[in-house]
Amino acid sequence: MAKIEKFEDLEIWNISRDICKDIEILFETTSLGKRYALKDQMDRSSGSIMDNISEGFERNGNREFINFLSYSKGSCGELKSQLYRSLDKKIISDEQFRISSEKIELVKNKIGAFMKYLNNSEIKGLKFNNKP
Repeated sequence: MAKIEKFEDLEIWNISRDICKDIEILFETTSLGKRYALKDQMDRSSGSIMDNISEGFERNGNREFINFLSYSKGSCGELKSQLYRSLDKKIISDEQFRISSEKIELVKNKIGAFMKYLNNSEIKGLKFNNKP
């Protein structure tokens, strides 16, 4: 396994970044771009997935990181719910929903697995390296 030195090295952050790009494409290619309240919510929740991963990573402690990963995982659920709203209002197609939903499920599951790994890890984070 490659050493993770910065949050950009995390697969979950990179998938989250791709989700943000995909959501932006929906704004540009569907009438979702004109649904300002829903667009704003989706922009914030998609950004929250990647932002909480990076913020938690920079805290340098597993407990805080796990907490921020939990927020990120919650934002996955929020974004998926917003996609359902978009689908039900016929703003996006079944195929657009399926593609985005699958990517959200993938990252949500990977975040959950990473949280489990960190919970079981002996490594507690950089902030605890020199403490008894």
